[in-house]
Amino acid sequence: MRKPTADFAPREPLAGALGRLGRGWLEGAQPCPSPNCDARPADTAVKLVVVHAISLPPDEFGGPGVEQLFTNALDPAAHPYYATIGHLRVSAHFYIRRDGSLKQFVPTDLRAWHTGVSNWRGHERCNDFSIGIELEGCDTQPFESVQYARLAALLRVLCAHYPIEAVTGHSDIAPGRKTDPGPCFDWRRVQLALGLPELACGPLSEPA
Repeated sequence: MRKPTADFAPREPLAGALGRLGRGWLEGAQPCPSPNCDARPADTAVKLVVVHAISLPPDEFGGPGVEQLFTNALDPAAHPYYATIGHLRVSAHFYIRRDGSLKQFVPTDLRAWHTGVSNWRGHERCNDFSIGIELEGCDTQPFESVQYARLAALLRVLCAHYPIEAVTGHSDIAPGRKTDPGPCFDWRRVQLALGLPELACGPLSEPA
């Protein structure tokens, strides 16, 4: 179990403390169960966290589209873009909105369907051994300070519970196919807020 380095960096303020993981569900996160999950392969350790960014409709924030997508309730007629993705069966473990509120769709002990075709350090099918965190955002707008704070708090809980080796972006395990969390995402800010300098964090997630 890792212990955060208390004096590594000042922490950003965050309202609403997170609790412990019980049967894969996190205290302090709003449960929103998704059917899009299944069991991880036997004897597979959770060792990677993948950071994503999503907005539905694209580049718009605040609506229910993401929750609807992850629970198979998206109305294809509600927006022209939805007609192109309404058939998808996808999910993530967690979703951090622009106001810092946190939702959980899949227990962390189960496999969420968030990475697709992917490869990390020579290991394919990253869904098998990863936890997916979606941030409400896009490639063209900065993320909110409260999102970084919430992400760091969530990562500290996950790193204390699982043998996490790295935190990386969707674009780094699916290059050429995905761009998120995008150029506006500040990996250094995450590393500083997290306070675990030994944890590989950022593009390619290679050890220091």
